[in-house]
Amino acid sequence: MLVSVGQFSPTGDVVENLAAMRSLAEQAKGEGSELIVFPEESMFSIGKVEGTLAAAVDAGWSTFVQQLSLLAAELKIAVIAGGYESSGEERPYNTLVAIESDGRIAATYRKLHLYDAFSYQESTRIKAGDRGIQVVELGGLRVGLMTCYDLRFPELARALAVQGADLIAVPAAWFKGEHKIDHWETLLKARAIENTVWIAAAGTSSGHTIGHSAILDPMGVPQVFLAEETAGVATAEVTRNRIEEVREFLPVLQNRRFAVNEQIEAAN
Repeated sequence: MLVSVGQFSPTGDVVENLAAMRSLAEQAKGEGSELIVFPEESMFSIGKVEGTLAAAVDAGWSTFVQQLSLLAAELKIAVIAGGYESSGEERPYNTLVAIESDGRIAATYRKLHLYDAFSYQESTRIKAGDRGIQVVELGGLRVGLMTCYDLRFPELARALAVQGADLIAVPAAWFKGEHKIDHWETLLKARAIENTVWIAAAGTSSGHTIGHSAILDPMGVPQVFLAEETAGVATAEVTRNRIEEVREFLPVLQNRRFAVNEQIEAAN
């Protein structure tokens, strides 16, 4: 099936961002895509929100999910996108929503690994996820979900692969900085190669993030990619046949000798 990654620069306004996502989804559908993956913070960029984060989340999350569901059903395209969901506490969850092509919500995934690195402390504003991993059927593919900083934790990608993911979706807002593009590209390739799965990574293209969305095959070879374009769509054919072909000569999942421990440790 054809899968797209959509790249754009989210503002602080949910309605504006939904309009941008509609334009990209229409482009993807025009290319024949059955699934589009949007970035982390597609709902809004925290740094651009007016007023308090809690108020913005309370006002925006339900609208964001509802409008994406309507968009998916109208265009008949499955959608994965990142936003902020109330936790009932001061800090919201950083949450991905996966929506089927008929508009039904297939799954939500709350970001497990918060970006407390490179002098940034995501945990001061965001609550860590508590539901574990998510693998969902979308358009005939089993899709594993992870968000941005999760990419640096190979055990998460391995757990998704063991649970049968054909493709791992990686919505992100990957910060710019020394070696950061190298890290992003290397980690995307590594997660694909070591698990022999497809990767669909969608990044924001804001002033402080790198963009560089891409779709990689199970050998880690980029099939399509974007650079720092403000907005764009990249589409590739994703097949189970390619997974089976690669695993025939590279059976790493079959050869492994360590089980994955999916127990979630306490977080901030």
